Amino acid sequence: MNFPEKLNQKLILRKESNSLRSLNSETSLIDFYSNDYLGFAQSESIFQRTHQLLTNRDLKINGATGSRLISGNHNLYQETEEGIAQFHNVEKALIFNSGYDANVGFFSAVPQRGDIILYDEVIHASIRDGIQLSNAKSYKFKHNNTEHLKKVLNRLEFDNAYVVTESVFSMDGDSPDLNEFVEIGKKDNVYLIIDEAHALGVYGKNGSGLVQNLKLEKEIFARIITYGKALGCHGAAILGSKDLYDYLVNFSRSFIYTTGLSPHSVATIKVAYEHLNNETILLLSERIDHFKSELKRLQLNSKFIESTSAIHCCIISGTEKTKNIAEQLQQKNFNVKPILSPTVPVGQERLRICLHSFNSNEEITAILEHLATFV
Repeated sequence: MNFPEKLNQKLILRKESNSLRSLNSETSLIDFYSNDYLGFAQSESIFQRTHQLLTNRDLKINGATGSRLISGNHNLYQETEEGIAQFHNVEKALIFNSGYDANVGFFSAVPQRGDIILYDEVIHASIRDGIQLSNAKSYKFKHNNTEHLKKVLNRLEFDNAYVVTESVFSMDGDSPDLNEFVEIGKKDNVYLIIDEAHALGVYGKNGSGLVQNLKLEKEIFARIITYGKALGCHGAAILGSKDLYDYLVNFSRSFIYTTGLSPHSVATIKVAYEHLNNETILLLSERIDHFKSELKRLQLNSKFIESTSAIHCCIISGTEKTKNIAEQLQQKNFNVKPILSPTVPVGQERLRICLHSFNSNEEITAILEHLATFV
């Protein structure tokens, strides 16, 4: 069967720019690229306890059997959601199949015609896709720039304004001043949404996230929490009021029209939360502190975006150069991935180094010493 020429041309352009994506197999290199910040994805304890939980509940089924509004809402769902809400100090939590589903489901359903959505210019693709499905008008503001946000907000007329940012940006590793965002959110009919995908398990008491670390949870209209990063499993949850919960159950299409997560997936979320503790978070924090001290020692600070998270990005610029440095680090046994356009803007190609509680200080020092010879 012939392949459409328009699509073929797009593939050709990717190949010519040396930015064609492909799927790679798992490697045995030292992990400095995955989102498994706490090592939960490879935790035998979580694996065994999840199996035991399912066995104890006699949940010996492989799938949810349907959407949650039909046959897929097994008791473990409700129990887990109640635990999530309590952990995050919020009225209700609603589990979605993924962070992508949660963001698309929220932004396609909540903002209405006559409303506006204001989003950071480097916001995650899943939020952008949700915004495209909304009937509300949308406007971007400069990255982490609350003064620009205020200017955009003040010149617009709206019924309701939904302001969205990330507490930790996935391709930068930096964070906005959430206290300033909360002040903006105190304006009438302004609602603040925070994506905490890369903050859960990294900040706050027992890894509860940056919002709770700053004691701002009561000021946020909605938080999006995802489980494919530090919790090492799958799924996501939207945190908010009971009214928001009821609204999403009734109007969020990515929640309504999909088969629910399997009991095994939900059980893994529940058990992963039980493994979050201050000792685990402290170990990751120590690794981050060591990384930052080595950046200073090796005079690499100017090459990296400022970050206190588990994500640290070295701006290289140029597809070829970025890929070449990544390949040289891989040859030294360090798995680091190049982040290229269109994931990031042209000229801002980078190496994204992810730190984990299981990385040793010696490994961190070694990768930075090798990197220092290349940049």
